[in-house]
Amino acid sequence: MLLLSINLNKRLGADGARARFAAWLRTHDVAVIVAQEPYKPADRRPPLLPGYVLAGGNGHLATWGREDIATPTVSAPTGWAQRVELGWLTVLQVHLDAYTSAARTTQLGELATLAAAEGGQPLLICGDFNLAPRPQDGLYDGQVSRFTADTERKALQHLLETAWLVDTTSADGETEFTFERLLTGKLSRFRCDLALLSDHLTAGVPVTARHEVRTGPAAFTDHSAILLDLPLTPEVAEPEDVLFAISDLSGKQPAAASTRAYQPHKTAMSRQAASPAARAVTGHLTGPLGVRTVLDHGCGRGADVAHYRAAGLDADGYDPHEGFGWPRPDHDGYDLVTQMFVLNVLPDPGARIRALQDAAAFVRPGGHVVVVTRSPEEIAKAAAGGSWTAHHDGYWSSEGKGTFQRGVSTAETTALARHAGLAPAAGVAGLPLPGVSHIVLVKL
Repeated sequence: MLLLSINLNKRLGADGARARFAAWLRTHDVAVIVAQEPYKPADRRPPLLPGYVLAGGNGHLATWGREDIATPTVSAPTGWAQRVELGWLTVLQVHLDAYTSAARTTQLGELATLAAAEGGQPLLICGDFNLAPRPQDGLYDGQVSRFTADTERKALQHLLETAWLVDTTSADGETEFTFERLLTGKLSRFRCDLALLSDHLTAGVPVTARHEVRTGPAAFTDHSAILLDLPLTPEVAEPEDVLFAISDLSGKQPAAASTRAYQPHKTAMSRQAASPAARAVTGHLTGPLGVRTVLDHGCGRGADVAHYRAAGLDADGYDPHEGFGWPRPDHDGYDLVTQMFVLNVLPDPGARIRALQDAAAFVRPGGHVVVVTRSPEEIAKAAAGGSWTAHHDGYWSSEGKGTFQRGVSTAETTALARHAGLAPAAGVAGLPLPGVSHIVLVKL
């Protein structure tokens, strides 16, 4: 689904600008709009936007959802930030102070606190930051502008590092400015409209800056639009008393999220013997690492637990599906936790982070976690061969059963694991497991 972040420069109340905006939205099939300065005065009744429902906000910050999808939940932690819940993704849209560096520095510090409160939830922070992240991102009369202070840039960098965010519109080459205006006869150019995204999401989220919205005859604002193609399948809404449906305007029907419950336990295989991954762990890892205690986290029916015990290890299993009969252990401090083919059956990145956090909770400091997942290549091949239906960032492997699959690379697991206090283990040899993704992590 497409999410649009845009500063509308208070123009939504003007009939012409609103009509051009609505036409642009239809062309691009935008599902969710997060807008800064959409209209004035800020406390007026919001102008109607054809095909969209106001989810919450005012003339400072507002969010709309396309009327054929479930309306997002919106709250306002501060007057300059709005929190939007989009399924597994939390969006914080912001409009930072336009006048003083001190105010923006303080707001960035508060934003870091808000991000930390999300507890590793997949996060997008977007909007008009009113600053240039790098010196080359803000020019006045062709020279580096002094509008942005070093304290702001340091505060922004702190936010990026502590919340594991990536400035997705940053580029190594020429800056793509999102705001240009003549001031006292001289051109001011800034890349101030940003989209900061959790690092483990960036590889699968195309982000583009669209400049036609502020230039030429079809322009309706003075800021570029930031479009993000998010791997989210929205839930369908059945709105009442709408004047017309967005599908009537665009001719398109949305890809709707199923209301069927996810049942990842149905992906568990009925094994008579240990998995190749478990055999590789005992054959190549437990000895060199001096492992004595093991927990198989997400053990299914427990074939791998039996293998670890047969290898002389003090092994337990845990699976959240009660029917498998492996309740949660009442102790922690294991030398090793294995998590085999768990992340790839969970339907969203937030669930994968929580699974890793839970696994890490059972490991002693300095202990290890082995994560094995189906690879992106394997899942792509299976999806094509099985005519699987795309869903979120993966596929329904069986919508009837409620089972989901996604190929998870080693790089993605590494990025997710940071949120669980885990890092790649240095000096530990990889496992001989061709065709799957795997990594040995250490608890910091």
